[in-house]
Amino acid sequence: SGEHVLFLASFHNNDVTLSQFQVMICLLQSFIESLTIVLPFSPVGTMERVVREGQVATANTYAHMFSSLPNCGRPTRLMVYDLHTLQNRFYLNGNAVASLHTAIPLLKQKILQGQQQQQSDDSSSSSSKKKVDCIAFPDDGAAKRFGAYFEDMGLPVIVCGKTRGDGDTRTVVIQDGNAAGKHIVIVDDLVQTGGTLYETGKVLKEAGAASVHAFCSHAVFPKQSWKRFNVGGDRACFETFWVTNSIPTVTDALPVEEGIFEVLDLMDLIIHDLDHYGSSATMSNPQFLSSPMSPGKKKRTQA
Repeated sequence: SGEHVLFLASFHNNDVTLSQFQVMICLLQSFIESLTIVLPFSPVGTMERVVREGQVATANTYAHMFSSLPNCGRPTRLMVYDLHTLQNRFYLNGNAVASLHTAIPLLKQKILQGQQQQQSDDSSSSSSKKKVDCIAFPDDGAAKRFGAYFEDMGLPVIVCGKTRGDGDTRTVVIQDGNAAGKHIVIVDDLVQTGGTLYETGKVLKEAGAASVHAFCSHAVFPKQSWKRFNVGGDRACFETFWVTNSIPTVTDALPVEEGIFEVLDLMDLIIHDLDHYGSSATMSNPQFLSSPMSPGKKKRTQA
């Protein structure tokens, strides 16, 4: 009792989810001072609408469950990173308040490291291949959501989008920007099967990009669809594919030692964001962006 409790949650299946809600209730009934729940990835972020009567909008269901948690004297803080549908925060009411954050600082850190290596290394070195000098978005929605985060870096931006072809076919095209000779990273909040991400990468390469990388905060990858992007896969068009460990049940299985994937650890960012509400505080914090990363391609953290 009397403690400020931080609860690291992962809702990767229904059994685990219900078990964790039981623990949250038990904590709140134990006279704690406050409860902060860190749920890096919200698995119901894409399930917020009902297009046919009888469907279950699980985003609304989970919001009811959070909002119905016991009151310890102050609202429960729910920290989520790069929530797919931002309006879901307003589903919460009563005893729970959303605290939305972004993993973009981890990507910016990688970009800055690549630029520093490029300045100190030979142009023929392998590290120069990872230099990023252009940001791309797969659609206008991603550009509006994440574009402002990169304004302080002064990098050119490319915006892609889908155009309707014959029948129901849709084709990804470059709507704004020039890819020729650029080392580009495509930025989005999550990847599932990755069809649009692949089509975007292919279009950028066809437009003359020197190299194409990808960053997605959440690696959903159902049915091990990441294999299609790895070396030898039919969607192997990226030199580097950065993801965070927001879904450790998936990222723990990624072949980071042999392949294109690099898993970025969220833990330092979470610790920073606990005391800096609002993504702008982290995005503009040079101390965080310039802090050294641990050696190696991956640190495994159970978030």
